[in-house]
Amino acid sequence: MNRGDVELLFTPEAVDVLATLPPIESKANVVRNVSALRKRGLSAEMTSVVLLQQRLRTKASSKFGEFAGRMFFTEDGLQQSTRLPVAARHAARFRDAGAHHVADLGCGIGGDALALAGLGIRVTAIDRDEVTAAIAAYNLAPFDNADVVHGDAESTDLSPFDALWFDPARRNSTKRLSNPADWSPSLAWVFEVAERIPTGIKLSPAIDHAILPADAECQWIDDHGDTVECIVWTGSLARDGVRRSALVIGDGASHEIVSAEPDTEVPLGDIGTYIYDPCGAVLRAQVLGKFAREIGAHLVADQIAYLSNDSGAETPFAQRFRVREVLPLDQRAIAARLKELGIGTLEIKKRGVDIDPAQFRTKLKLSGTASATLILTRGPNGRVAILADRT
Repeated sequence: MNRGDVELLFTPEAVDVLATLPPIESKANVVRNVSALRKRGLSAEMTSVVLLQQRLRTKASSKFGEFAGRMFFTEDGLQQSTRLPVAARHAARFRDAGAHHVADLGCGIGGDALALAGLGIRVTAIDRDEVTAAIAAYNLAPFDNADVVHGDAESTDLSPFDALWFDPARRNSTKRLSNPADWSPSLAWVFEVAERIPTGIKLSPAIDHAILPADAECQWIDDHGDTVECIVWTGSLARDGVRRSALVIGDGASHEIVSAEPDTEVPLGDIGTYIYDPCGAVLRAQVLGKFAREIGAHLVADQIAYLSNDSGAETPFAQRFRVREVLPLDQRAIAARLKELGIGTLEIKKRGVDIDPAQFRTKLKLSGTASATLILTRGPNGRVAILADRT
């Protein structure tokens, strides 16, 4: 999206047209709407702008719910934006730490700033991209405690702020940037600032642990089954004695495992009555050891993150499966057994084995009405196929 597109988008005509458009969920929707809007007399440029925006609004509903219908987006801004319920949790941490004026440095389309402003915190949102800053200004317009500045984070005077929020841009106009020194702002500068001012830093959940500050709280978050981010908290925003955290958010509830240090040691044992597939936050936060002790479980193979026990403890931190039987990892033997059991619907999971589940499924020639889960992995004595049921 360029400056001309934004100028068109901000016109009363575009706003009125957007208010009449249905959600756009497929290419067929786009084709029908192009024809309809052109018949209404819209220019080709206006048609393109409003349909792109409606497509982004439709996509954004999974992150912003009903708020998406009155917001504007860029494609990169939407992709990198924080899900609103998660952003609200971050904003609550700022509030609880007593932050009064927060700078959102690299604000994108303003999702995190929106959550901060919604809790009554004064927020100054700053982005170096002119188009993105304009979009953020529109999205934050309902809040008189929010300001948007078109400027560079690393050139900003930070003295007016008592806390900071960063979501460094990890893409340029053409590609994803793998080197943190190329991010905007650069991660080295962000970490240096965070040593002086209470700060929250949103990073990819796959961030290299080696570059994370040793004295900060690092929190990985799962939201409704997706591992969405790692947050580095410093100063008064970090909790005493917490260096690793796995937070799981579900429908109306959240659960957390915290640790003063990485805790990954788990004993080995046999495949028991239940198998657990830990969520990404537990694995990335390096708290698998603490989690395993909490449910009384052990690994079934070294370096493979499937846990097992006989107790069947319920937990929000893993998918749980009840084991039916353990088979040799032999395609023909598995196919014969599944046919005997009448299993025609099969979920295939794998870890620690070089197998393409889609190709493996084709070779099984499934038929029948029963369903099950097949876990392809390594056990205490080599490769196995665990036939199980979700519980």
